[in-house]
Amino acid sequence: MLFRFFSYFSGMNIDSDIFKIQSNNVLPSRGKILISEPFLRDATFGRSVILLVDHTEEGTMGLVINKQLPLLLNDVVMEFKYLDEIPLYKGGPVATDTLFYLHTLEKIPGSIPVSKGLFLNGDFEEIKKYILQGNKVSECIRFFLGYSGWESNQLHSEIKENTWLVSEEENSYLMRNDTKDMWKEALEKLGSKYETWSRFPQVPTLN
Repeated sequence: MLFRFFSYFSGMNIDSDIFKIQSNNVLPSRGKILISEPFLRDATFGRSVILLVDHTEEGTMGLVINKQLPLLLNDVVMEFKYLDEIPLYKGGPVATDTLFYLHTLEKIPGSIPVSKGLFLNGDFEEIKKYILQGNKVSECIRFFLGYSGWESNQLHSEIKENTWLVSEEENSYLMRNDTKDMWKEALEKLGSKYETWSRFPQVPTLN
């Protein structure tokens, strides 16, 4: 399929530089997002959008925000069994039996600020109380199993290798329910060159 894609353009007078995967030279920091390059063949990170929830000299932590699991929070937390379905997302390949959550609830004790109006974790009993009282979950709280982690300088090396683009998005985009086209739209927002990348056919992942 990939061969056909490039063959289609082979007879056209186009700028061949659009096929070079190049960084957009934005530095990573807490609250920014990583957008994977289109040919990354990885079941977790291929066509992923990752929110960086911590970034220091010691390392980086992020959550993949556009990979929903075939599992509900209702299946994991018994108190939620009879509530409306609450989706779970695959935050990454590390600590996959640990629950993480992003939310916009600034009064949750112990929450860690990620960006203005967006927080990580906090007192889970307070989160449960909020949900059981019938308050809004959709676009206010997102739950993840696992996280994505990089050791010191590892992420910078991957960015230099053009594995990731770094960008920034509003909370409304990061917390929205429909994540199907999130990767494609994130690329399109970066300009025409990256919009072209978003149309590349998906390469089958390696398991």
